[in-house]
Amino acid sequence: MSIRAIRGATQVSANTPEAIATGVKELIQAILDANTLTPSDVVSVFFTSTPDLTAAFPAAACREIGFASVPLIGSVEVDVPGALVMVIRAMLHVESNKSHDEIAHIYLHGAVALRRDIAQ
Repeated sequence: MSIRAIRGATQVSANTPEAIATGVKELIQAILDANTLTPSDVVSVFFTSTPDLTAAFPAAACREIGFASVPLIGSVEVDVPGALVMVIRAMLHVESNKSHDEIAHIYLHGAVALRRDIAQ
């Protein structure tokens, strides 16, 4: 069993607690599903959000879907002029038997533009 890092991002529709929670839950569930994981396989999750998302902490939504005992932390993404807005990024550190090449990184909605090379 190895520790692997899985990246993902989503663009949410609004700076509201509901939109942020919906986006986080959809993103994290998609990462788990694509990589055949459960919250018990996750070592930690690091979130960043663009500076325009201030209505809620992404980690709070993650706790609601089975991550209560997983270390979670969030930060503000660098405010680069012209960058995509309303984006939540996540990096999950997980225990997995998959190789680096077998890991599925998930980019949803407008965030697909961030990594067209690996977005599904």
